Order: sequence, then C-alpha cells, then structure tokens
Amino acid sequence: WQHPTMGLLSPASFLPLAEESGLIQSIDTWMLRSVCAQSRAWQQAGLPPLCVSVNLSAKQFRQPDLAETVSAVLREFDIKPQYLDLEITENIAMYDIESSKANLLRLADIGVVFSIDDFGTGYSSLSYLQSFPFDKIKIDRSFISNLENNPQSAAIVRAVVSLAHGLDLPVVAEGVENSGQLAFLTRETVDEVQG
Repeated sequence: WQHPTMGLLSPASFLPLAEESGLIQSIDTWMLRSVCAQSRAWQQAGLPPLCVSVNLSAKQFRQPDLAETVSAVLREFDIKPQYLDLEITENIAMYDIESSKANLLRLADIGVVFSIDDFGTGYSSLSYLQSFPFDKIKIDRSFISNLENNPQSAAIVRAVVSLAHGLDLPVVAEGVENSGQLAFLTRETVDEVQG
C-alpha cells in the first residue's frame, strides 16, 4: 500500500489493523474481484489462462457464504474455477477443523484450487493433509531465506518437499531471492518458486 506520508507499506504492516477494525472483509472482496478482473483482462488480451492466487483472511474464510461469493465472482468475470487458487494458512485451517473442512469441501465442489500457505509455521497437524482437499503446499519464506547458511532450514525444506511429493501434491517455495536458493530448490525438485 502506497501510504501518502509513510511511503510503501508491506501488507504485514496494515493487514492486522484491517482485521482488527473489520475492514478486512471489504479488502478481501476487493482483492478477489481485482484478481479475477485482471485474469480476465489477460485472457481478453490473448494470453492463455493461468492460475492466479488469492490469500483468504481468517474472517473471509469463516464466512458461511464464501462459496457463493467465490462462485458469483467467477461468473461475473467468466473465469473457470481451476484458474483460481485460494490460499489459507495452517492457523486458519486449524482454528475450527470441522468448519474449515466443510468450507473447503464447498469450495472444492466449485472446482477452485487450494494451497496451504506458510506451511511449517503454524499449528501443524499432518492429519489435516489427509482430510482437507489441498492441491498445493507452500513452504514459508522463513525457511527459504536461511537455506544457504542453516542446515536445519535446508533439512526442513527437504522434508516438506518429500512429504508433499509423497502425497502427490506440488510444492511451492515462497520468498526465493537469489540464485543459490533457486539452485538448491531445483535440486530438491520443488515444483514452483515465488520471489
């Protein structure tokens, strides 16, 4: 966010306040619509469809009408559901497991893609990987930033890649910022990188 007096602010500096004040739901809806509108614009410009990702806040994910909202936005912008990747963190998924599972299944019925974001930083329970319909696992950037200097981070990344591939799930590394990190992740057969 380009703040008029404080300059460019990262989401980490303003999203907690947006959640606290209740503005997060408006931001979430605006983001979902904006991403789908941009995806549609790219397709109308002649580019092939590609999967775009949207992070869901805890409040948005817990809305009982989330599946209906997502369906309406997809229809509005004529986006096929397989080209929308909804990302939730472990903490959001684990907050209320039964409710989370129900919401994920309703959204899976629409056909959207799901990613578990920031994997390894929340209240991990490996059992939810079996029961929730996740399509991707995203390794948190905190593990990627230390890859070259921290053997423990490298071991965790290897373990997550092995786990994800063992479950037939692609794995995405977040926060890749240099060629050394990319070389390591390529050797470890990470499927996608962000950074």
